[in-house]
Amino acid sequence: MASSENKHDMAAVAQLFDMRADFVNAHPYGSGHINDTYCAYYDQAGQRIRYIHQRLAENVFKEPVGLMENVGRVTSHAFKKLQEEGDPESYRRTLTCIPAVTGKPYAIDADGSVWRTYPFIERARTYDFITSENQCVEAAKAFGEFQKLTADLDGPPLFETIPNFHNTKSRFEFLVAAIEKDEHNRAKDVAKEIEWFMARQAEGSKVVDLLESGAIPMRVTHNDTKLNNVMLDDVTGEGVCVIDLDTTMNGSAVYDFGDMVRTATSPVGEDEVDTSKINMRMNMFEALVKGYLSSANAFLTEKERELLPFAGKLLTIECGTRFLSDYLLGDVYFKIHKDGHNLDRTRSQMALAESIESQMEAMTAVVAKYS
Repeated sequence: MASSENKHDMAAVAQLFDMRADFVNAHPYGSGHINDTYCAYYDQAGQRIRYIHQRLAENVFKEPVGLMENVGRVTSHAFKKLQEEGDPESYRRTLTCIPAVTGKPYAIDADGSVWRTYPFIERARTYDFITSENQCVEAAKAFGEFQKLTADLDGPPLFETIPNFHNTKSRFEFLVAAIEKDEHNRAKDVAKEIEWFMARQAEGSKVVDLLESGAIPMRVTHNDTKLNNVMLDDVTGEGVCVIDLDTTMNGSAVYDFGDMVRTATSPVGEDEVDTSKINMRMNMFEALVKGYLSSANAFLTEKERELLPFAGKLLTIECGTRFLSDYLLGDVYFKIHKDGHNLDRTRSQMALAESIESQMEAMTAVVAKYS
C-alpha cells in the first residue's frame, strides 16, 4: 500500500522498471505543479543510489505515450553523442530514461498512468530566479548544447505534444477569434492593447513563414527555456543538464533563444503592474548570446543567427497574445490570483517588447560580436 506520505505505491512502481537494484523507499520531491515526482532510494550492491520516478499528468498531457517516445528518442541520441565525444560525464549531461521491463522508455501502471524513471543527477540543482550574468551564460550554453546534441536526430519528426505551441501566426488568429467572440464584453476595455497587437500581427508570421519555406531548418527544440529547467553544478556553477523535456518537439532554434530573452532579461516578474520597471537588460541579453553561441555557433545557419535579436521580441509578443486572449475568454487557461491578472501580464509583455524594439540595433551588434 502507498504510505501516508505518498499518493502512490512506489514499491509497485519500481517493479515496472528494469532497475537492477533493490527499492528502499521514496518520498515526494520538487516544487512542480503538474507531474507527480518522487525521489527514490535504491540499494545497488550495497551502495545507496537515487532515482527520480515521475507520473505524467494525463489531464495536461493528453498523449503521454507520444510524449515519452519523444523523450526516449532525444535522450538516447544525446547520450550516444556524448559518449562518442568521449565526455567523461555523459551520465550527468543528459537525462537518461531507465527502461521499463517492457523495454520502453516509460511504464504504464495498473491504473493506466504513465510513469518514467531517470537517474538522479547528483551535485547539481535548479534555481527559480536568475541572480547573475554567469547564470545566464551557463543556462544559455546548456540549451545551445541540447540543440547541438540533437541537431542530427534522424528518423520521423517528433510527436507534436502541444500542436501549434510556438506558431505565432496561429496565436494571432486565436486572438482575433477571441476579440470577435468577446463573450465577456471585455474588448471595449482593452482597445489600446488590441490595437497594439494588431499593429504587430504581420511580424508574428515571420519565423513560421521561414520554416514553411525551408529558409531556416526545423530543429529539435525544448520550448520551455527557463533558468529552472537547467541544472547548474553545485561547485562550478556550470550548466550541467537540461531537464523537463515534456514540450520537446520540432520547431525553430529561434523559439528557444527568444524565450530565454523573454524570461531572463526583465528585472521583474511577468505580472508586474508598474510597467516603468520593465526593460530588456542589455547585460543579461549579452550574457545569453555569449553562452548560447558558445555552443550553438557550430550548427546555426547565418539566417538563424540573424534572427536572434528579433527572437526575444517575437516570443514576448506571442506570450502577450496568449495572456490577452485568455483575458478576453474569461481567464480559462492561465491561473489568476486577482481580477485583471491576465491583463497585467499582457501589459508587462507589451512593455518588454517595446524595450526590445528600442534596443534592436544594439542587440544586433551583440550577436555580431559573438558570431
